[in-house]
Amino acid sequence: MPRNPHVTILIANLPAERDRRVIRECLTLEAKGFDVTVIAPRGDKNLKVLPGSRNTRLKPYPVKVYGSGILTFGVEFGWSFACIATRLIGEIFSGRAHAVQVCNPPDVYWPLALALRAIGRPWVFDHHDLCPEVYISRGGEPNKWVLRMLNALEWLTLRTATEVVATNESFKDNAVRKGVHPDKVTVVRNGPSLKEIAVDGDPEEIIAEDGVRKIVYLGVFGPQDNVEGVVLAADELIKLRGRGGWKVVLAGDGESMQSVATLIAERGLEDVVELTGWLNGDQVDEVLRSATIAIQPDLPTRMNQLSTMAKTVEYVGRGLPVVAADGIETRRTLGDAGAYVPTGAPAEFAGMLNELLDDPDRRRQMRKLGRDRFLSKLSWEHQAGPYAAVFERLLAKRLRGRGAAPTAQIPRQRTGSDAPARVDQP
Repeated sequence: MPRNPHVTILIANLPAERDRRVIRECLTLEAKGFDVTVIAPRGDKNLKVLPGSRNTRLKPYPVKVYGSGILTFGVEFGWSFACIATRLIGEIFSGRAHAVQVCNPPDVYWPLALALRAIGRPWVFDHHDLCPEVYISRGGEPNKWVLRMLNALEWLTLRTATEVVATNESFKDNAVRKGVHPDKVTVVRNGPSLKEIAVDGDPEEIIAEDGVRKIVYLGVFGPQDNVEGVVLAADELIKLRGRGGWKVVLAGDGESMQSVATLIAERGLEDVVELTGWLNGDQVDEVLRSATIAIQPDLPTRMNQLSTMAKTVEYVGRGLPVVAADGIETRRTLGDAGAYVPTGAPAEFAGMLNELLDDPDRRRQMRKLGRDRFLSKLSWEHQAGPYAAVFERLLAKRLRGRGAAPTAQIPRQRTGSDAPARVDQP
C-alpha cells in the first residue's frame, strides 16, 4: 500500500518518457509529496521508472495498431482504452489511483471518469488537443458525422471531469462554453523549466565557425504541422539570397517524415535542409541554442489559432526570434518576440526569414524580449504551482497531517523531446 497520496496519469498517444509535459507534471507532483504512476504506450522496454524522477512508476502497454484512417483510429483507440482500463483497475485494487489524470487525445475515456467518480476518486482532464479542430486541420472535407461525434466526445470528456487543466486561455474559454464552471478550469501552460535550458543571463547569438546561420523547426511531423511548408519556404529563400550562409534544420519525426524527405529530394534541397530525426533533451537544447531563427509553420487554422505550440515556448526559452503565421495564442505567447506573416504561405515565410537574417539588431531585440517573457511568465516554474494545487485541493484529506515533501528542483531532462506534444500539444 502506498504511503503518500497517489496520482495515476493516463496517456494514449505517446510513451511517457517522450512526453515532456507529463514528465514535468510527474516531477512536480513528486516534489509536493505525491506518488505517481503513468500508464502509457510502451517506449523503451527497459524502463520501469520514469527517467529523472524519484520513483514514478511506468505501467506501459503495447500498441498493436497505429491509426491512419477512421477505421484504424477506432481500432487503435479501442485497444488503448482496453489496455488503460485494465491497468487502471489493477492500480485501484492495489490501493493506488487516489486521483486520476487523463491526457488527450483521444477523448474516449469519459466512461472511466464516470466509474472513478462513482467510487469517490477525482478525475482530472489535462486538455492537450482540441480533437475536433485537429480532425478538420488534417485536410480534406470533414465528415459531418465524424465531426459531430468528436464534438460530443469532447463535451462528455469535459463535463465528466472533476476538474480540467487547460493549456491556455483559449482552451479554458472552450471548456467554459461547453458548460464547465470557470472555477473548475486551471490554466497550466506548456514550457520547459529553467533547469532544462543551458542559458545564463541574456542569450547571445551563436554563429557557427563556417558562418552558416541556422533556421530551426522543432516538433512533430504531422499533416497539420505544415513541415512541408518549411521546405517550400527554403526553396523560396534560395531565390532571395542564394544557397550560401544559411541552413534549415528540421528536428523531429512523425507520419509526414517520408513526404518531407521526398519533397527535399524532389526540390534538390539536400544541401540547405537537414533532417535530424527525433532528438533527446540535451540534443534539443544544443540545436536550439545554436540556431539563429526558429520557425513555426503551423497555418492559421482554427485549431492553430487557439493552440499554444510546445515548440514555441522551447524557442523563446532560449531567446530565439520566431517567425510564425499570425494567430491568437501565438501572439499571446510570443508578443514582440515573434515576427508574423498573414497566411503562412512559403513566400511569406521566406520573405520574413530573409528580412531577419539581414537585421541583427532586430534579432538581438527579439531574443531579449523572448527570454524576458519566458522568465517572467512562460517557464514551468510559473506553471508548477497552479498544477500541483489542483491535486492538493482534490486530495486535501489524504495530504492532511502528512506534510508535503520539500520542494525539489526539476532536473534537466535527458529523455526525449516534447516537440512534439501539442499543447502543441498547446
